[in-house]
Amino acid sequence: MNTSYKHLNIDEREKIMVLLSLGKSIGMIAKQLNRAKSTICREIKRNGYGGDYSATKANCLYQTRRRACHPKLKLYNPLVFNLVQDKLFNHQWSPEQIQHRLTHEGSQIQISHATIYRGLYKGLFDVDGKLATRKLRHKGKTRHTKNHEEKRGKIAITHHLKDRPQIANERLRIGDWEADTVLGKSGKACLVTLVDRCSRFLICTTAKAKKATLVSQAIIHALANQPVFTMTPDRGKEFAKHKQVTDSLKANFYFPPPSQPWQRGSNENTNGLLREYFPKQQDIGQWDNQYIQTKVAKLNLRPRKCLDWRTPYEVYYQKVLQLV
Repeated sequence: MNTSYKHLNIDEREKIMVLLSLGKSIGMIAKQLNRAKSTICREIKRNGYGGDYSATKANCLYQTRRRACHPKLKLYNPLVFNLVQDKLFNHQWSPEQIQHRLTHEGSQIQISHATIYRGLYKGLFDVDGKLATRKLRHKGKTRHTKNHEEKRGKIAITHHLKDRPQIANERLRIGDWEADTVLGKSGKACLVTLVDRCSRFLICTTAKAKKATLVSQAIIHALANQPVFTMTPDRGKEFAKHKQVTDSLKANFYFPPPSQPWQRGSNENTNGLLREYFPKQQDIGQWDNQYIQTKVAKLNLRPRKCLDWRTPYEVYYQKVLQLV
């Protein structure tokens, strides 16, 4: 007798039907099929009707029960589906951010990022034939090419990144900032982005043009009431007037080597997230400050893996929020 149990199949059910019609006993049928007598008895009792047994009808009844006993996909629950859809497309959270923030807050709703991805690729979030996967952050795009040659003009360097204080390198305090600009149309307004290394908190403002004086003034205004210890920009000419910022905010600038954006990874990553709201070749001036700050708030209220699924806002201001 086999010790591992397998469900009866249609061939076995047909044999049961034939043997029953020949008047064979339950024991004899079980011996013929190499099955336990209890299996045959249970099959006839559950799937027979009016003292008769049909292999086809019995198999249909089995298939119906089989489908009903399978666990339902969590995304078929409207409450779960609506929450995931809102965070994916209205707040631009990743599936992993949704999973771990739900766990972080101890929510009654729990769903894995793998389940969310399965739902996305299964088409559960598609609308009018438009693939929801196209709205995922990377959209299948490749990264920048390697061995990029620095072609921009050189600026005066006061401090090199290797000389930045260790406490800033290790992200142990609020107030060590990475700086960059996000350009729309050439010659037009740009975004000045400032990201705190410890919390990944973003402060964003605009400059009327990507000019050194305007960018320096924007940084001074944006950080006037914030803790500032160090500044780490790239080597773009828009930071040529960095001494003005140092004199005003009493914070030294530390410049990484050319063509090494990963040395200011927090800012580079944040600028990539901003591009979802401010595409290339679009005039930044078309968006007012209220719209810009709304998008900045979305990023600051998005849970981050590197922060143990807290948000930059929570770390920067030492608060706890309920987001899901």
